[in-house]
Amino acid sequence: MTDEEPSLNISSLLTLAVVSFFVIRWFFKRDGDAGEGTGRSRARGNVIDPAQVEQLSQMFPQLSTRDIIWDLQRNGGNVAATTERILNGRGLETPPPSFQPQINIPRASMPAAQTAATTAASKADGQDLISRYNLATKIAAENNEATQTSASGWSQNKEERQRLLQKRRDDMILAARKRMEQKVRETAL
Repeated sequence: MTDEEPSLNISSLLTLAVVSFFVIRWFFKRDGDAGEGTGRSRARGNVIDPAQVEQLSQMFPQLSTRDIIWDLQRNGGNVAATTERILNGRGLETPPPSFQPQINIPRASMPAAQTAATTAASKADGQDLISRYNLATKIAAENNEATQTSASGWSQNKEERQRLLQKRRDDMILAARKRMEQKVRETAL
């Protein structure tokens, strides 16, 4: 047998080039996909969608937006995973002090927050339902005579419906007041 040196022919060079091309393409494609949705690229500083943060903050107003943004960055922007973590009672991890979110959330719910603040302020002032809905005269009238409940159905007249609904609301408030007074009397005994 003669000693033949292995030689490279054109078919083996083409096979090597094609395989190399696909390996390099796969390698760069994998990094490109990571930039589109995985947690690695999010942790590098990519921005979270403000709509997702707003959606979660509306669903869970007790959570801070900073905590929500941190969790979304950690799980690659997966709102379902963050929601599941909150609903399972695990809560969200507190972000490190060095974490400074680069997202500004427009607060569309600010009027609701202001409404809640004014409601809390009115409760702090000691305003109750009786004074809020001017039911003191009804209490006095109720003490003098028994109230009659109307058995009429739903009216076609808008003003009549409004009056009936307000009367029902007033009756419910007064009934709740009576029950509370009765509980207070029972606990005092």
